[in-house]
Formats: sequence, C-alpha cells, structure tokens
Amino acid sequence: MASSRTVPNLAFRRLRAQRSPGEFAAAVRRAAREIGEQVACDARYIGRVEAGEIRCPNYAYERVFLHMFPGRTLVDLGFSAREDVRGRAARPTPGTPPAFPVPSPAAPTPAPTPASVKNHSDTSEESDVQRRAFMTGGPTVVATVSLGLGGAPAAAVPGPRRVGEAEVRAVEEAVRRIRLLDDRHGADGLYRGAAQPLRAAYALLDTGTPTRRSTAERLHSGAGELSISVGWLAHDSGRFDDARSHYAEALATARVAGDPALEAHAFCNTSFLARDSGRHREAVRAAQAGRRAARQLFSARLLSLLALREAGGWAGLGDRTGCEQALSQAHSLFEQGASEADPEWMSFFGEPELEAQEALCHAALGDWVRAARHAYRATVLQDPHFARNLALYRAELATDLARAGRPDEAAAAGQQVLDLLDEVQSSRIHARLATAARVLLPQRRLPEVGAFLDRHTSTGVRP
Repeated sequence: MASSRTVPNLAFRRLRAQRSPGEFAAAVRRAAREIGEQVACDARYIGRVEAGEIRCPNYAYERVFLHMFPGRTLVDLGFSAREDVRGRAARPTPGTPPAFPVPSPAAPTPAPTPASVKNHSDTSEESDVQRRAFMTGGPTVVATVSLGLGGAPAAAVPGPRRVGEAEVRAVEEAVRRIRLLDDRHGADGLYRGAAQPLRAAYALLDTGTPTRRSTAERLHSGAGELSISVGWLAHDSGRFDDARSHYAEALATARVAGDPALEAHAFCNTSFLARDSGRHREAVRAAQAGRRAARQLFSARLLSLLALREAGGWAGLGDRTGCEQALSQAHSLFEQGASEADPEWMSFFGEPELEAQEALCHAALGDWVRAARHAYRATVLQDPHFARNLALYRAELATDLARAGRPDEAAAAGQQVLDLLDEVQSSRIHARLATAARVLLPQRRLPEVGAFLDRHTSTGVRP
C-alpha cells in the first residue's frame, strides 16, 4: 500500500508524453528484449510508477529504463536512489527468509502472502523464479506459484474478516498474472490452477467486510475481472460451457456492483464466446449490450472492439451489410486513438488484433483472399511478446491461404505456427491449425505441403 508520503512521479509521466500507459508498457517490453531482459510490464505497472507507489524499480527494470533513456540516472527518471529506499541497501543473502511486516494488533494475523510482503519495488513484479518455473516445471507449477492468493483453498478462508488493501491487491495481482502468462503461453496449462484464486476472491466477497467503500468497489471489480480472466482461459482451451458460466458470473457481479466497465468487458467476452460457439445472433446482441454499457466510459477503443465483436456475429449470420457497417464503425472508433479511459485489460487490442478480427469476418463470409490479406497484416504487426496471439494469427493465415488456393504459402505459415507450439498451449490454435491441415490434404504431394503435414502429424494433433 502506498504510504501517506507517496509523491507522484511527474518526471516519469513526462517521459511517457502522449503515449497511453499500455503503449508505453509495450515500449518498455521491446526495450527489454533489445538487451536480453525479461520484464512483466503492463499499463498497471506504469500507473503505479507514475503514482509514486514504486519508489525504486528492481534491477531488471533499472537496466531497461537506463537503456531507454541513456545518459540519465534513476533520480533523473523521478525515482529515489536505491540506498534511500528502506530495505534496498543490499540484496538479501541467498537462503535468508524474508522479513515479514508486523501486523497491527487490531488486525488478524494473516498467513504470509505475495500481496502482504511486497514493497514498492521489485518484489511487486513477477519474479525470475516464477518465470523459470513455467519453463522448467510446466503449467501446473506456474499455476501454483503465480496465481495463488495465499496458498490456501477458498474453503480455508475464515469467516467474517476485514478486507483491506492487501486482499484487494492480491485479487488484482492474480488477474494481472493470468493475463501475462496467457499472452505468452496460451490457456491450456493454466485453467485448472486458476480456479483456486477465483474461489478465494468470491469467498472474500461473501465473508469479508471491506474497510471502506472504495475497497468494496475494487474487490467487486477485481473478482469480476478475475472471473472473466478464468473464463477466458476456459474459452481459449475449448471449455465453452465453463467459459459461459464464468462470464455470466462476472456479468452478475457487474450488475450487483453497478460497474459499467466490468459489464462491458463481460458482454465483450460473451459475444466472442457466442461467435466461437456458433450462436451468432447472441454474439450480435451481447456486443450491442456491451456497447450500451461502454458509452459512459468514454473509451473509443473499447467501443471499437465491441463493434468488431458485433461484426463477427453479423458475418456468422451471413449478413454482409451488417458486418461491413460494424467494421466501418470499428475502424472509425479505432482511429480516434488510445486514451486514459481505455481499460487495462485491453492492452492486447491494437492494430494487429483489429486486422485479425476483420480477417475472421471475411473468412466467415467466404472471402478467403481478403481474409488472408488481413490475417497477414496481423502477423506482421504483432508484437512477439504476445506469443499466443502471434501463433493464432498465423494459424488463421494458414487456413485462409489454403482456402484461397495458395497451398505453398499456407504450408509456410503453418510451419511458423509449429515453431511456436513448444511455447504456446492453446486448443484454439491447435483447432485452427488442424483445419488448415485438412484443407491442404489434397495438395500433400507438393513438397512444402507434405513437409508441413508430416510435421503437423508428428505433433499428435491430426487433421
């Protein structure tokens, strides 16, 4: 929690200039890759820096920021010198247990959790241990390490308790980590592990007594966003019934809390799920409901995404006119640019996603050449940080090219998807790649196509 002495970091805010927090976070990640660093930077992190909650960045962020702004020191960037920040004079000795803060006598003593022991700097970020856990221990490990709200199942949450900043931040951190891990690795290995923090979040809603109204509002919003995030993991891994249930739970939470931002997000995902499930009329209606909720939020980008969701529903219904009108609205809204009002969860929504969603619309209408053109642009524009989306776009491109009568190019795109499957686990990607393989089967005598089909078969996902 930021202390009463927290001072906004105006110097860092000036460096961001006209870029949105999400756009600046993307620039930080690109700079990190240039020097071989890995940082889990998103719009929320940038907001915390600018608010002064992070007085000194961790060592990885320090190297990235100094690379981005050569010739400047941390103090020039608005941070406190490392030696001036309590507890930062030296790195802890390996094997030394962390020193936990002493709780107030008036408050119950909670079990140590990631949220309750973080300071204003590097312990608030995804640690190197957590990143390596995914690569070496697999999805089960990362779900345990990165998504827990305290290591205890929801059933262990005691009855009535005070809910304050630590508990709310734990919920918000679980949402952030799910999104970051999903962007990199896909949903298949994360879904089951994400159920625990979701149960814990709703247990806090049922049994907790927030210390203030703003805490209650953040807890409702965080629990609803967590339900959407877990629903998305179910959606991306092909568990459509589970996803529908989670999205409905988020929508109910939004309605109870009177939260239009959460309501718009829930309708946005519900529309996407309906389209993927073949319920195209529902996709249109959910998108339209989301647009009504979003009008009071003043985010053109959110309205643009909801227009895309509506366009996808019209395309599924075979209504070319309705689809083209919604696409036109989506482009007009998108061109208004990003703003501070854009929700944090929309960090994935840029020009690549706009192109990819338009490709899906044209594919649903059977215009494979136009679909391939937009899918190709999505792959070229996509930031490699979003590995799952890049693989998804390439799988869609492979299918569109195959149906457009360009088998060699389709096979090449399919090979690029296969190159990413060690890193990305997503049933949606496997399904789209399998579709491309089925379409290419009659052309298997072509050397490039045969090589792709043989390699695809070896993955165990048959066309």
